[in-house]
Amino acid sequence: MRLNNVRSLILFWNLLFCIPTISWAGTWEGDLETGQVNSGYNVVRIPGKTGTQISLPDTFTFRPETFFRFRLFYTFSEDHALGALVAPLSLHGEGESSEAVDFAGQLFPAHTRLKALYRFDSYRLTYRYRFWYEQNANVHIGLTAKIRDAEISLEGNGIKAQKTNVGFVPLLYLRADWNFAHPWGLLLDAEALAAPQGRAEDVLLAVTYQADEHWRFKLGYRFVEGGGDNAEVYSFAAIHYGVVGVTAIY
Repeated sequence: MRLNNVRSLILFWNLLFCIPTISWAGTWEGDLETGQVNSGYNVVRIPGKTGTQISLPDTFTFRPETFFRFRLFYTFSEDHALGALVAPLSLHGEGESSEAVDFAGQLFPAHTRLKALYRFDSYRLTYRYRFWYEQNANVHIGLTAKIRDAEISLEGNGIKAQKTNVGFVPLLYLRADWNFAHPWGLLLDAEALAAPQGRAEDVLLAVTYQADEHWRFKLGYRFVEGGGDNAEVYSFAAIHYGVVGVTAIY
């Protein structure tokens, strides 16, 4: 995990405990997730039309890594809220290809020992609206503005090639809470959108435990999938997360 991610974690954890001291008319909801993350399928071709298509998990050995995600929502009326998310992600692999690889303007000979990096940091602003609720359940819908800071790189035999990209992606937001046996509940939290240029999905399904009115814990599975296909890059990936988390509500 990179140093700036550690600093972000420390800052966010401090915010969780500072929330009760801030006097606002609305409600703050600070959420921290951690756990293990690993790559599912991950296929890249750079440039998108002429590079060598390579399956990163089939070519390189990727070990599960620890991740952190931090989200803060402010509910400024009974049904309306604004939120911000920081979700860094880095996966590292090592291995060699049985064929020569043309990647990002560099040619790596066959059987060259290589290190691979897949980084996909996500920063999001979300508006959500609670449009349906009952005593033990509620549903929110909304819109998310996502900024992705992505990098794919290969390095070996004194050669390094990388492709970086910073871009904007709009997403639809959905959240559903069901307290089926208080203090136990189920949570579905999803953001997704598809277009001719590509697609993105980020879905969490978790069991929750409401310890008291301020603290809620969760255990679940998050699935992130998507990518794009254009002249610069062809990249589609699926990422699997085993999630534990805590939410502070004040």
